[in-house]
Amino acid sequence: MGSISKIEWTESTWNPVTGCTKITAGCANCYAYIMARRLHAMGNPRYANGFNVTLHNDLIRLPLTWKKPRRVFVNSMSDLFHEEVPIDFIVKVFEVMNVTPWHNYQILTKRTKRLVEIAPYLKWTPNIWQGATIENSSVVDRLFDLKRIPANIKFLSLEPLIGPLNDLDLDGIQWVIVGGESGAYARPIMAEWIYEIRDHCVRQKVPFFFKQWGGFNKKKNGRLLEGRTWDEMPDY
Repeated sequence: MGSISKIEWTESTWNPVTGCTKITAGCANCYAYIMARRLHAMGNPRYANGFNVTLHNDLIRLPLTWKKPRRVFVNSMSDLFHEEVPIDFIVKVFEVMNVTPWHNYQILTKRTKRLVEIAPYLKWTPNIWQGATIENSSVVDRLFDLKRIPANIKFLSLEPLIGPLNDLDLDGIQWVIVGGESGAYARPIMAEWIYEIRDHCVRQKVPFFFKQWGGFNKKKNGRLLEGRTWDEMPDY
């Protein structure tokens, strides 16, 4: 449950929690849901509960065994701030991040209201990056929630981007990732949506990372945007 990752903007994944529930349109074709079902069918003991929220207490201290610094995506197969994850468990996860400053941890959530509620009980060391996933304008309130969090690096994952996001106020945001949906049922992404976000980032001097065009064959569609890759990262 801690492995090298193929996700372009991170290096490793750490999943002390697996499983989640779908809450908004961006969740419709969730890759983690599909992967969890596959792993369950293969008999992987970590997914004996399928995609039901499952705590893996034995994995909480895993990053302590990694001596080489790395960027770590926390809960790529879940949402740390899911309502079924107890606060004391979240605190334990943060405590491990607090005592491993040689790693940088990247957390994403769609549950920003709960994030805001719990944030005061957590220690936000500089190596903890907190992000919010925003897929269209109907959930842009997550941006305003995120700005209330005392994380050193706050970032947006606009993936899968399934609608335009106009006039994003990126004040207080240190990084923006954009990506199209992939897979058999991928919804289209419009180039003008990406260009507008990219241009906002350039104007507001926010690092911009274009992950993929997505689609049924995401490798074929690639990552080039106007003839180049955009792999900008926040200062850390």
